[in-house]
Parts: sequence; structure tokens; C-alpha cells
Amino acid sequence: MDAIEKKIIDIIDTHKDEIIEFARDIYDNAELGYKEHRTAEKFASFTRKLGLEVTEGHAVTGVKAYLNQDKKDNVSLALIGELDALRISNHPHFNKETQGAHCCGHHAQLTGILGAALALADEEVAKALDGQVVFFAVPAEEYGEIEFKNKLKDEGKIKYGGGKCELIRIGAFDDVDLSIAHHSVNGNKISFSQRSNNGFVSKVIKVHGKASHAAASPELGVNALNAASLGLSALGYHRETFKDTDHVRIHPIITKGGDLVNVVPDEVVIETLVRAGNADAIVDASKKTDRAFFAGGAALGATVEIETMPGYLPTLPVAPDKELVEAAKIAADGKYEVDVIDDAGSFSGGSTDVGDLQHIQPVYTFNTGGINGKFHGADFEVVDEELAYIQTAKVFALSAYRFLRDNAGVAKKIVKEYEPKLSKDEYIKLLDSFIKTEIREFE
Repeated sequence: MDAIEKKIIDIIDTHKDEIIEFARDIYDNAELGYKEHRTAEKFASFTRKLGLEVTEGHAVTGVKAYLNQDKKDNVSLALIGELDALRISNHPHFNKETQGAHCCGHHAQLTGILGAALALADEEVAKALDGQVVFFAVPAEEYGEIEFKNKLKDEGKIKYGGGKCELIRIGAFDDVDLSIAHHSVNGNKISFSQRSNNGFVSKVIKVHGKASHAAASPELGVNALNAASLGLSALGYHRETFKDTDHVRIHPIITKGGDLVNVVPDEVVIETLVRAGNADAIVDASKKTDRAFFAGGAALGATVEIETMPGYLPTLPVAPDKELVEAAKIAADGKYEVDVIDDAGSFSGGSTDVGDLQHIQPVYTFNTGGINGKFHGADFEVVDEELAYIQTAKVFALSAYRFLRDNAGVAKKIVKEYEPKLSKDEYIKLLDSFIKTEIREFE
């Protein structure tokens, strides 16, 4: 550990209570994707007080705070923290006003980059960084509320439902060369994983029937709920056609099932994600999903409208850079285990828009524990604030320093050797190819 690293750790330890207070406040005031206005403002206000230049409104609620802008031409590193939460209404920290609960640890990410900003903005530390640092609070990683996001799209406020996808599209990552991201995990370790995740497309399926008195004259109606139920059943029969190696996951919910029990339902709305481990499998599963619901409409004489939007690309396996691992070891200081997990080739059925950014530029992710319970579940809880928040801040800050010291040699080497899977234009073209609305009327 050199003098700058010691100072980074000392600054974060000195501000420990302030950092944890920020985390607790965000935890209790969770907000959903593209609605994170309070969270974004709190982050923007805090970083402004550090003397950083701050820009807001990136993809509705995104915030960028800049350090060392005069060194951006050497290299620019982003530290990424996600703003949004989930709707888990029985979670102890569920906020009734916002309908949000942080059951995935995004508040820990945001706290981590805020704590890192406290340390890196110190005059002596900043001088030792030979590159720009962008503290980037990004919106809408959790892909829920599809109808709401489609409404934002119709209003011209976004084009894609995923926050990083939209940020790539509008050029908010154009001034970033490489990024470091984070995710909370169960247990009491700091860890690094190389497993991959699914990509997906999203769908809003509207089944339109004909209302009638459900008891007196049901024969005059067309039951949209029955047509939707047939579609769900048909979709279930497709499951045996998906290859295990494609990791297909399709999980619909009914967001509207009718209006009154004595009225034949004339509109049913279903939201679903169609996930798989590669683009071809996503396209195949998407087509089969459409056929299933069109078949239900044909059977009952209903009209079926399916709006498909791009979700996320699959994540890529990335081995952690040795400097990132060393930063974690310095942060842990023997109090926590640092585990580099040899899980390349393993797979998670979940998805994240970090994968989209990985296709454009180098992205490294580290994990910190301190969490018990199920992610996306009501029993999710933070049990070690030191690990969940303070260690996260230290790893972010120490990694930035080790990447950017000595003329940013490590960061520039990473950028030089990275081979992007897609250019920005190719990425946008690919996502646009998933956008489709199809309506079929049946009598």
C-alpha cells in the first residue's frame, strides 16, 4: 500500500458514518426505473458539494459527476452505480409512495461510488490520477413496468427500456473509455465472477375482446381473458422445444385481467420478458411466444396486439484485471476474504444491461457481500454495512487509482487491447431490429 492508497482508505474511514447514512436514506426511499428523481438529485447535490462538475437528465434521471476533466484526453474511467429499485411490496423497506424497494443492492452501488468520490476528489489524490473519472449514476437497470417505459418511448423521452442501453444510444458513454461496475452478493466476501447472463426482449401483449353481461348474455361477448389463457397454455407447451444450452426463460404476468366480474373481459394485458443466452435463441423464443398468443386470439375470435422492444444483450465473461483484485485485497485488509471465482462457462438465467456496455467498451465488475436473503425477494436484508457499503467504496476508489496512476498505464493498456463486439452504430442497429408491433384480428 502506498501513501495515496492509505489516504484513500483513511478518507473513506473518516466519512464512514456519512456514507452509511446516505446508504440508509436511499434504502428507505427506493424509486423505480426512470422515476429516480429524488435519488438522482441527492447524488447530484452531494457530488456538487465536493466541487465536481455535475450534469443531469441523462436518459431522464442519469447523473454524471466529473473529476479531472483536464485529463480526459489521456483516458476516461467511469465508476457506475445504478439508481433504481424493484416493486417488492412486502419488503420491510418498501416505500409506499414510490412503490420501490432496494432488493438488489443498487443503493450499495450508488453509495460505493459516492464514497469513492469523497476520497478521489481530495486534492492530493486527484493530482495522482492521470485521467478523468466519471461518477455515473445510471437509471433503469431493472426491466419492469414495461407499459410505463413504452409510454416514455411514445412521448419521445427514451427509445429503449434499459438505462445503459438508452445512455449508449444518446451518447452518454461517448466520453468514457472503460468502466467499473459492482453488484451485491450474499455472504461475507469480496468476489469476482466470470459467469455469463441471459439477454432478452420485452413484450406487451394486449388481447382485445368484446364486453357483454357475463351472466345474462355471455354469448354476445368475446372473452379476452380466455383467449389470453389459451395463449399462456400454448406458450407452456413450447418449453420442451427450447434447448437447455440456450437457457431460455419466459415469465409473463397479467397486469390487467378484466374490469368487473359480471362483465366479459374485453381487454387483457400481459407483460413478459423473453430471455436466452444468445441472439438467435432470443429471436426463436420471441417468435414462438407471438405464435402462442395469436393462436389464443384465433381460437376465441379476439384481436391480439404484440409490441416487442429490445431488452438487454447477454453478458460476456470477463476475467478481473489483477489491479482490481489487488485493490480489493488492500480494501479488505485481512478482514474479508477476496475470492476470484473460477466459473467461466457457467451461466445465470438473469439479465443486466452491463452486458450491453460490455459489447461497446471494457467493463469490470466486482461483488461485495454483506447481504442475507433472496435477491428480488422480501427477505433481502443488509446485515454488514461495512462490507456492503464501505468496502464497496474502497474497492471503487482504490481500483480507480491503480488504473489511473503512472500516466494511466493500466487503463490505457486495457483500452488498447479491448476488441469491441459491436460499434455504437452496430449496437443501435441491432437493438432497433428487435422493435416490432404486430396486430392480428380474428373473427
